[in-house]
Amino acid sequence: MSEPMIQDQETENSRSEMMSGVCGEDFKERSLLAAARMEELLEELENGDHGLPEAYACFFHRTAEELCKLNTICEAGEVLAERSLEELQLMNRDLYEDVLPEHYGESFANPAYAVSVMGEDMGRCMSFLQAEIHSVISDAFFGDAWELLIREELLLEVFGTFMTALSETGEIPKAETVRDILYWFASDYSDVENEKRVRKQVDADCEESRRFREIIMDSDLSDPRYLYRYGCYITENELCTAKHIGELSEEKLALMADTYTEGYRKGFIQLGVDLSKKETVNVHYCAGFERVVRRAIQNFEAMGLQTVIYRSSDSIFFRRGARKSGFYGAIANKQYDYDHREDDALVYDGNYKTRRLETLQAAYELVKEKANKHAGPAVIEIFGEKPFAPKDTPEALHLSEAQQKLKVEYAQAAGELSNRYIPEEERSFTIIAFPVPEIGARYEEIFDEIIRINTLDYQLYSDIQKKLIDALDEAEYVHIVGMNGNRTDLKVQLCKLTDPAKQTKFENCVADVNIPVGEVFTSPVLKGTNGVLHVTGVYLNELYYENFEVQFKDGFTGEYHCTNYEDAEANKRYIRDNVLCHHERLPLGEFAIGTNTTAYVAARKYEIADKLPILIAEKMGPHFALGDTCYSQSEDVSVFNPDGKEIIARDNEVSILRKEDISKAYFNCHTDVTIPYDELGELYGVRADGSKIVIIREGRFVLSGCEALNEPFSET
Repeated sequence: MSEPMIQDQETENSRSEMMSGVCGEDFKERSLLAAARMEELLEELENGDHGLPEAYACFFHRTAEELCKLNTICEAGEVLAERSLEELQLMNRDLYEDVLPEHYGESFANPAYAVSVMGEDMGRCMSFLQAEIHSVISDAFFGDAWELLIREELLLEVFGTFMTALSETGEIPKAETVRDILYWFASDYSDVENEKRVRKQVDADCEESRRFREIIMDSDLSDPRYLYRYGCYITENELCTAKHIGELSEEKLALMADTYTEGYRKGFIQLGVDLSKKETVNVHYCAGFERVVRRAIQNFEAMGLQTVIYRSSDSIFFRRGARKSGFYGAIANKQYDYDHREDDALVYDGNYKTRRLETLQAAYELVKEKANKHAGPAVIEIFGEKPFAPKDTPEALHLSEAQQKLKVEYAQAAGELSNRYIPEEERSFTIIAFPVPEIGARYEEIFDEIIRINTLDYQLYSDIQKKLIDALDEAEYVHIVGMNGNRTDLKVQLCKLTDPAKQTKFENCVADVNIPVGEVFTSPVLKGTNGVLHVTGVYLNELYYENFEVQFKDGFTGEYHCTNYEDAEANKRYIRDNVLCHHERLPLGEFAIGTNTTAYVAARKYEIADKLPILIAEKMGPHFALGDTCYSQSEDVSVFNPDGKEIIARDNEVSILRKEDISKAYFNCHTDVTIPYDELGELYGVRADGSKIVIIREGRFVLSGCEALNEPFSET
């Protein structure tokens, strides 16, 4: 599609007048007018007084009806909490029914269906619009009338354009005209949306955080009706998770929450950063974990930190596809999320990128003091859901090569902005993961096992991993060879130590920011890192890859492929879009050896290896990260292992370019690929004289002093 038409100044001013939240008489008047017009629109469509082709009449009826329902919910507010559980469940399903797998085949939110009844260009536009309206369900429950209003006005504008075209020409408008309306919607409201989003991330006093804390701290968590106050999709997973955690002993609950918050505190100690200068922590969690989060909030308050929480967004402004950031509930249909992951292809051009960056910087400026005192995220992840292998939908919007380049440039610039206002070297994070009931009939047993894995002996692993590091510090490079169908044959070059008594190449990673314990990692030297990395099957960012393989030449990705699809180009696009994040190539940013054999054995015992998150999976064998190093944006901060040695492998040949041109130094992505022990033939270091230091052979640790890591294997 061509560049959008230039919009008149009066419309732009009208759309830009609301710079934050819901306020003023003008807003109230606009809301009343939009709500009234939406009711009239429904009546017109039901009476057949429109002249629209059937598919479009159906589309406008469905979307107008959805917005009318959401208006009612927004106005009802907390009165909804008085409804019975059965009523809340019926309402919840009704709101998400259109995108559920059993109905998705005939949903306008499905690009394939929309294109089949409306044609390629118009179908994509209308599917985009349907998804945008669907994205504000939880906004209605949080009383965010502004988000409803701008989408009501958007739908009315598109509908008006259809009626005008029919009146003047007897035909529906051109897809280009509708696309222009959608373009200006996304562009004009970037200022408001960026301001709201940034504020939600760092300001504990914003309305959204207050609402979250009220639900968590004041609700009767034994009454599952509280889950429906979020407005997110709720399934048996969330209900059973809340029930199970509600029945845990106080001792077990404390073990979960305290491990999580202590990991966060230890991260600052490890970095040598003064946590007392910070004021807020961002908590990410999934519905059902409120009892854990309640105790975590209390723990953080004891550290002097207020909790901020924001909802994961599915709108055009912040859509992340399969990846969720913030708070989220069940995903009604992962294929729907996947189909719309690149919806901004409809609007992305150079002007849009510039507009987004300008408004993002303006948003940070408005909250720069709060941003500077923000400490970073504390994340509770979930796993165990039915594995998802997406279907390639040709009708879905896809970024062109030019758009991919623009988005890469945007991600780099946005990352620099974030690090300017929330300095990377002054913040930390922590991540912990727990299973959900969908993992299987032995859920409660698995849950207890994961608690055990998350709380393994810190000191035991620290001591063993020191032996690994001492051995690896002697090596010039590490050679990794696969077995049992794994075709890996890769040499990873290591940095040189100038003072071995005080320096080391690998970080001794125990249970602080990355829970559970169990890895040593380094930033490889790119030149000399050559070979093939292969895994027979792996989940990366919740997407499955069959026979994932990538070649490295001097540390950069070369050829890559998998066997998910019959078409070779579809396989390459799948990796490029979701692993390379639209980059032409990526460096090998990290090489690590996972040592958590307890987790590995548990995964085999309970047959859940394919359901574990990367957080745990990366500890179950050597892993290799495509993208930035683990020290991205904080390479100049000195980091030390428990033995006092400084980890000097914080840079590589790409990240060091920040000293000349920061735009060339970072890729803003980092994806770990793990080789499981049962596919690992040999891993050994090679000294300057060519002698070998064997670490692992045929999936078992053979280095002296690491024998305890093999003990869990005897349990199988």
